[in-house]
Amino acid sequence: MKYIYETHLHTSAASKCARSSGKEYISYYKDLGFSGIIVTDHFFNGNCRIPDDLAWEERIDMFCRGYEEAKAEGDRQGLQVFFGWEARFFGDEFLVYGLDKDWLKRHPNMMEWDHITHYNRIKADGGLVVQAHPFRERGYLSEVYVHPYQCDAFEVANAGNPYEQNRMAYRYALEHNIIMTAGSDIHAVGFTGNGDIYGMEFDTPLCSINDYVKRIKSGGGFSLHVPCGSLEWTEGTSNHLPVFIFDSSNTPHPADSLSDIFSI
Repeated sequence: MKYIYETHLHTSAASKCARSSGKEYISYYKDLGFSGIIVTDHFFNGNCRIPDDLAWEERIDMFCRGYEEAKAEGDRQGLQVFFGWEARFFGDEFLVYGLDKDWLKRHPNMMEWDHITHYNRIKADGGLVVQAHPFRERGYLSEVYVHPYQCDAFEVANAGNPYEQNRMAYRYALEHNIIMTAGSDIHAVGFTGNGDIYGMEFDTPLCSINDYVKRIKSGGGFSLHVPCGSLEWTEGTSNHLPVFIFDSSNTPHPADSLSDIFSI
């Protein structure tokens, strides 16, 4: 038996672009046979609906309501619900797992952190940082920023992406020995960008969000819950926006070709 978990989910309580409440997802994922979900609403530096003219602690309380509503309904129906969030920098976004509301309240200066500080502070406190959809291309983006050194893993399969963009991320992670995750990036019950529902599969159920963090950081004992063949490289797969690969000092290096992207 496989235990499947959604790792990338947005609620209308905190994410401005979401259309479903946290509790609306519970029966949907139960019917799909999932064991649990991780709520990852857009944080204040992303597409967040929480007003920015309130006290920090009040904003955090409001931000966590989507998760808390989902957790209450999940407890009632028997679906595990865990907490995370999605942070944004300059078009590049990162999923954060393993930290909680109290941690957020203790770090009102986190909006000032750069990539390196963000990663180091979260890692020091036992959290997990995953770059979300690393090769995503959208009309609102002019460049693609890839951060192999400022995270623990890549979300190589994102159901909000066309397969081509996921294949770019998967190949890069495979060639650079980067841990991989998958998630739906779902914003409304029953709907994702490419029509699929992604997740992570385990042989045993998760005990907690910290258990998820530990298992992903270990790099083994899990698999990607994605359609068969969806990540296989196909002729013609390529980037269409300029790609910059950031090194360990967070300095960007332009990649002028596929060869540059996968060899850096």
